[in-house]
Amino acid sequence: MIEISASDQYLTASPDSLLLDIYDALPAGLYPPFPPVELPGGLGGLVSRGGFAQTFFFGAEVLGLTFVAPSGRRVVAGGRTVKNVQGYDLTRPFVGSFGALGYAETVTLRLRPGLASAHHSRPGTLEDAIGSRARFLWQDGETLHAYHFGHVRDVESVMAEFGGTVHEGTLDYRSMFPGGMGVGQGGPLRDRRFGWQSGSAVPEMPAFFARVAASI
Repeated sequence: MIEISASDQYLTASPDSLLLDIYDALPAGLYPPFPPVELPGGLGGLVSRGGFAQTFFFGAEVLGLTFVAPSGRRVVAGGRTVKNVQGYDLTRPFVGSFGALGYAETVTLRLRPGLASAHHSRPGTLEDAIGSRARFLWQDGETLHAYHFGHVRDVESVMAEFGGTVHEGTLDYRSMFPGGMGVGQGGPLRDRRFGWQSGSAVPEMPAFFARVAASI
């Protein structure tokens, strides 16, 4: 299920929605908060892991969601607009919780406008691109990727600084993670947050967060 409001610039989708299917469903000029790659777990997995490759705060791009907590309670958090929170905001704690707060049923994402987009790749590491202004940066083995959208001149400027060549087509990384996509050193993918490996390893949960999870 993918529902899009182009006028209000948001989409609501089921957690099993594939990331590249979301790209295919979007009208021209609107972009989601993730690059055009396929990852294990679709949209639900992406939100549970706190995004992939972004160089901005991913949690602010998730406007709302419904999820089932470990207690079995169904929780409605956020909504379809930015200023829609009453009481405790559970949307941002859920994003990047790696399943500690439960599993999503629906996810509502903010869409951003852009007149152009570009995907470049080149040999290198993330350390080579510390100053890059690209919206998305990630390392695939010995190849560095940058994806950016926005005004035409801005996209041209960002990609000129990054260098490399135009990357044609999309990328499907699911085969790299037969055991699921977990956090770990030495995995086949890296972004500015984590190294990603096959398996279910997750970051250690802070004690306070564990108490929040137990109380929902």
